Amino acid sequence: MGRILVCECKQEISSFNPVLGRYEDFVVTRGAELLAYHRPIRSEMGGALSVFDSAPGVELVAGYSARAVTSGGTLAAEDFKRLASEFLQAVREAGEIDGVYFSLHGALAAENEPDVEGYLLAETRKIVGPRVPVVASLDLHGILTDRMLEHSDAVTLFHTYPHVDFFETGQRAARLLLELLAGRISPVAARVPIPALVRGDELITESGLFGAVVRKAQAVENGAGGLSAGMFIGNPFTDVPDLCSNALVITDGDREQAVREATRLALAFWAVREKLQSKLTSLGESVRLAAKARGRVVLTDAADATSSGASGDSNAILQALVEAGYRRTTLLPVVDLPAVKAAMQAGVGGSISVTVGGALDARRFTPLLLERARVKLLSDGRFRSESHGEEWFAGDTAVLNWENYTLVVTSRPVSLYDRSLFLAHGQDPSQFETVIVKSPHTQPHFFNEGAELVINVDAPGASSANLKSLGHTQCRRPVFPLDNPVEWTPAPHIFEWRNRR
Repeated sequence: MGRILVCECKQEISSFNPVLGRYEDFVVTRGAELLAYHRPIRSEMGGALSVFDSAPGVELVAGYSARAVTSGGTLAAEDFKRLASEFLQAVREAGEIDGVYFSLHGALAAENEPDVEGYLLAETRKIVGPRVPVVASLDLHGILTDRMLEHSDAVTLFHTYPHVDFFETGQRAARLLLELLAGRISPVAARVPIPALVRGDELITESGLFGAVVRKAQAVENGAGGLSAGMFIGNPFTDVPDLCSNALVITDGDREQAVREATRLALAFWAVREKLQSKLTSLGESVRLAAKARGRVVLTDAADATSSGASGDSNAILQALVEAGYRRTTLLPVVDLPAVKAAMQAGVGGSISVTVGGALDARRFTPLLLERARVKLLSDGRFRSESHGEEWFAGDTAVLNWENYTLVVTSRPVSLYDRSLFLAHGQDPSQFETVIVKSPHTQPHFFNEGAELVINVDAPGASSANLKSLGHTQCRRPVFPLDNPVEWTPAPHIFEWRNRR
């Protein structure tokens, strides 16, 4: 099969997070360290490696990996320059190669480059030439662009939300690359852009309307002539010109099939766009409902979802609970480096008076004073994700007990789409009467199962599902629901592998 280069660059950003992303927000590994990290875990790269490792005649060339600690704000220009330079230098140093696999996200944007993944693919194509097949795996929250498809031979994307098919998506990409290397397929891709941004419970693929569209795509991918298919819903908080949803179908040499099926998926998605929106409850009403409940309550603060690019330092729900005299036991996460430093200085068992919240996004959040909070636990903030086993790093972390509230306070944002942060710091969400979950959706058994109430709170934040409140200025208009009504007719964009050769 020949020499296959593997590289990775993954982050999702919110343009509405005031904190610029930095090079230091990424964990960078190269060469053998890249392979050693990914082989034991259920990441996209791990899935791809499992396929390559079992294929005879494959020589892996481990290039470069930049994995963001979590999502964040727009990547600063100078930091993007360094990251891209290192990534592409690894491609150059790989020497003569026969194939390329990239693990990417699709919603990474820098101050001076709105389409980072498209840039990396285009620059890689300049280095490796037109004949070397390039395949990438992407998140379904990626913002698919023509440039990505022009400079790759095929892509795969997640089929689940909340995401549970990281490993399988990498496997699918690796298998396509091996088929390309064997000369057995000739991909044709059809991309149909859809002027719609979506965010809501109906996006849960196991139970929602979006899942029905994804299953249509899976049927195409697994059917006669299908190579890859899926729905990109984009990340509505990455405010870039190409922001929209996309239907994608890649077939084996059949242009008409690709266009027909991608159009069919796009129309099915467009038909339910209005139902693919969040149903939000005002902050005040959320607190009132929580106070009346007898069973466990989940307050979903998707507006401060760090995995969507928010800053993580919202205290909006906490402040509303305190002001309402809420007395039920409550668990919540918050990013606040000064508060962690104070806790570290006091030590476990110490008592501190500190403010929490508003340490990063001061425009949206006002610091809340916690008087005589008790330091229950301190850590270095390193732990493994229960979702796929990857190492996460929250920086120095403190658990504070204050009145009926338990706060897990981190030095830096970390993903919160599972219980990993809580469990790693001795806090079982099921043992609290109330938990604030900073993620739009999680696997049900993490928080929601057994809860009397799960409330999607209309709180402020850089990843608010109240999309009209954010202030998009870069994405092409009109786009639903920022504009309504929106007239739209499917217009497929076609990409043929053989045209480059």
